[in-house]
Amino acid sequence: MIILPAIDLIGGKCVRLRQGKYDDVTVYNDSPLDQAFAFRDMGAEWIHVVDLDAAKSGVPENHLIIKEIAEKTGLKVDTGGGIRNMDTLARWIEDYGVSRAVLGTAAVKDPEFTANAIAKYGEKVGIGIDAHDGYVSVNGWTSDSTLKAVDFALKCKEIGAKTVVFTDISRDGMLTGPATEATREMVEKTGLDVIASGGIGSDSDVELIKTSGCAGVIIGKAIYEGKVDLAKCLRNA
Repeated sequence: MIILPAIDLIGGKCVRLRQGKYDDVTVYNDSPLDQAFAFRDMGAEWIHVVDLDAAKSGVPENHLIIKEIAEKTGLKVDTGGGIRNMDTLARWIEDYGVSRAVLGTAAVKDPEFTANAIAKYGEKVGIGIDAHDGYVSVNGWTSDSTLKAVDFALKCKEIGAKTVVFTDISRDGMLTGPATEATREMVEKTGLDVIASGGIGSDSDVELIKTSGCAGVIIGKAIYEGKVDLAKCLRNA
């Protein structure tokens, strides 16, 4: 199981939200690049970076920071937020060198673009499935769709998707434990590589989510607040 420490960006700073709420923000580091180097020094090979400003607006706003992280740290960057057309996607993958670009709102609202993106870039494109009460949320988690998360994942699989980043919004930033059963359902019903996100609050939670069969797990707030020993978890992963 791959462990991806997380950097969420608002206004050029490393932040975390509680349950995806933009009015409940904690700043953890003014320098995302320094934070990325710190994760690398702990043994991370992958990092998950999200432009939260862009996720809401649809316009890349922290893209130069992500480019800098990808170029200077040598980490494999899994990134998302505001990637809604082929020009932006090409910039991330071809110019910035990210290892995987995650489509969220665009995957829901623009299936033709999503299919073309997967056809062109293959496994360098992932699908972000952010779920609230089992339904997919869009626009930076500010609105819900009528799509059930598992059903949407299966539709994405039909057009060639291999990897989904599955987030339980209600658990995000809460440190209350992962959505193990929902993640297991996603793994078993879709057969996709599922990266779990949301709720990790301890080293034991990392071991728990591993039992779901997920391919990876994203950890954010728990690292910043000292609840998870990232270096230890990376050694045990």
